[in-house]
Amino acid sequence: MDFAVYYDNQRKLIENFLETRMAKKGISKVDDAMAYSLLAGGKRIRPVLLMATAEALGKKGYNYLPVACGLEMIHTYSLIHDDLPCMDDDDYRRGRLTNHKVFGEAMAVLAGDGLLTLAFEVMLEQKNVESAVLIEVVREMAMCAGNYGMVGGQGLDLEAEGKEISAEELRKLHAGKTGALFIGAVRGGAHLAGATDEQLLALTKFADLLGLAFQITDDILDVEGDAEAMGKPVGSDAKNQKSTYVSLYSLEGAKALAAKTVDEALQCLEIFGDKADALREITKLMCNRKN
Repeated sequence: MDFAVYYDNQRKLIENFLETRMAKKGISKVDDAMAYSLLAGGKRIRPVLLMATAEALGKKGYNYLPVACGLEMIHTYSLIHDDLPCMDDDDYRRGRLTNHKVFGEAMAVLAGDGLLTLAFEVMLEQKNVESAVLIEVVREMAMCAGNYGMVGGQGLDLEAEGKEISAEELRKLHAGKTGALFIGAVRGGAHLAGATDEQLLALTKFADLLGLAFQITDDILDVEGDAEAMGKPVGSDAKNQKSTYVSLYSLEGAKALAAKTVDEALQCLEIFGDKADALREITKLMCNRKN
């Protein structure tokens, strides 16, 4: 497959859906703050992952755009809140001022709240899926986003600032903060496409390893990445006194661990044959990225 063409086409579908959906306005200017971050571009990895997972199971990924784009809204809300002064206190995201720098802290909080709430409204607009399946997908998305997943991981991250934590504690932290939404994306696509128990198990393991490899790569980029290419400052982990895979394993050790984790993730896809080529290419893209 020509992955560059595939990925570009998937992103266009996602962008068009998000732009159309955000044209439906609410009752206040919070819509502008929501759209500012949601329509700021980005890799759209999570919705593409969901769609590619469905395709690995023989279904058309674009049929599940509402669920995929709802997931992107959850991701974007987390970025808005993550950038706030009470969290990571970042001034730039995707090459431009963060939401609170443009709209103020209070409106940025509301923009994040609005996107999180809208995400589930949009997911439930999904058509041509059995109600029981859709309810299970939305339930799992909520768990992956909440205190069992991303929010819980963020809580562990805040508690760990200024402390040295073990490799096991770091793994648990990032399995929630970063990895949970990857699991939500992949399991969501799998459920929607009617995965068997064996397929769901393999895909869940793949997603868990992918999230780990992604986070290790993120830690590496925070040390040696280019701020202009990344669209945000580097060195924030050290500034916030956070334990990372680089601080635990060294830069070279982290790179070796990332490569090993990617190999293990790709092995999980062997049972899907050529249909999982998009998932394989996404994995390589995510873990060889420069931003």
